[in-house]
Amino acid sequence: MLAFSAPAHAQCGSASWYALTSKTASGERMNPAAMTAAHRSLPFGTKLRVVNKRNGRSVVVRINDRGPFVRGRIVDLSKAAAAELGFIRAGHTKVCIEAR
Repeated sequence: MLAFSAPAHAQCGSASWYALTSKTASGERMNPAAMTAAHRSLPFGTKLRVVNKRNGRSVVVRINDRGPFVRGRIVDLSKAAAAELGFIRAGHTKVCIEAR
């Protein structure tokens, strides 16, 4: 019999993207070209697999900022991550995230 452990943190909801040029909450400079994200509570450095529920695309990002601070959103992604997931024009999409 095989046993599978549940992901340490899995959640589905809304995601948006941002491309600031200021410092993030972790102290590093925001780089819109990097695969990074903001989450309210996961530790900085946590890797997340993000799946766009609308098209099935996925990407792995690293948490380096805090947010989002908009009701209903579970993660804010860098512009590069949003481009890989295919939702730049829409500005937001439905995703599922899983800590790795």
